[in-house]
Amino acid sequence: MDRQTLASSSSSTSGNSANPPPPEDAWFNTYLKLIPQWQSAHTELIPVEISRVNQVDAGRLDAEMSAMLKEQLVKVFSLLKPGMLFQYEPELDAFLEFLIWRFSIWVDKPTPGNALMNLRYRDERAVEPRVKVRMGLEGPGLTVSQKIWYCIATVGGQYIWARLQSFSAFRRWGDTEQRSLARRSWFILQRIEGFYKAASFGNLLIFLLTGRYRSLTERALRARLVYGSPNMNRSVSFEYMNRQLVWNEFSEMLLLLLPLLNSSSLRKVLRPFSKDKSSNSEGDDALCPICQTTPVTPFLALPCQHRYCYYCIRTRCASMSFRCSRCSEPVVAMQRHGESVSNET
Repeated sequence: MDRQTLASSSSSTSGNSANPPPPEDAWFNTYLKLIPQWQSAHTELIPVEISRVNQVDAGRLDAEMSAMLKEQLVKVFSLLKPGMLFQYEPELDAFLEFLIWRFSIWVDKPTPGNALMNLRYRDERAVEPRVKVRMGLEGPGLTVSQKIWYCIATVGGQYIWARLQSFSAFRRWGDTEQRSLARRSWFILQRIEGFYKAASFGNLLIFLLTGRYRSLTERALRARLVYGSPNMNRSVSFEYMNRQLVWNEFSEMLLLLLPLLNSSSLRKVLRPFSKDKSSNSEGDDALCPICQTTPVTPFLALPCQHRYCYYCIRTRCASMSFRCSRCSEPVVAMQRHGESVSNET
């Protein structure tokens, strides 16, 4: 028994020396190592919906700002030779676009339209799909390479394309022979333009569906517009614009309908509702409907028997087929007041 007990004790002692017990803080160190993995597995990026109207309005406001600057700059050269500034219009547009880019995107500031709509550019490539976020608007701005490529695409691309269009139109590349180099170049330009318009239309459909990347340049650079401040509303009020649109539509409707209305017929319809009908009906019948004076030598329009001045009714009947201003009936002849029917028409 003693020998067996000693053997068992010696074997247990040798086993403990081969596998020593873990330290007391081993479980705590393991917990610290597993925390980041557990958080990354249970924390995802918050989906952020940016208003499509805000993004489109920001682009329109930027275009309006550029147009206003261009108008002010054109006034500076208003005393120069007429048509001289038209030759350098692409350079002028490129210069204004470069100024807007230089003092907004290059210095990590929003463009004027984006600032009014509470938007800023975010580098979507730097946003991890699984990171610890607070509201979904976090993320760095554009990198230097993205800013430079944005300038090349928007400023340089538009300038080069405008120059190619004006140069091809001036040289009449489309009217040359079928196999000439100019004709082939014009055909390539038309194909490129068609492809770009189709790609822009497809990007517009995707933008309306997802709300990301309103232009091909933003999609290629992955420069997404997000809210600059989560608690800031749009700074533009559309109340005045809505009133202006309603008034424009109403005025256009009146300009369309008024020429179709007969003033004499309308006056005849509204005459029963006139307040001073009884007091002024006899006086109105005594006046000439054309010159609104009392005829010295009154003539009657046949067959309606309304009084006119001789000169007024004679000139109207001689120049056109005249209708009575009071009853809108055609005047076929005229008769001097108190005499028989004359042969004058």
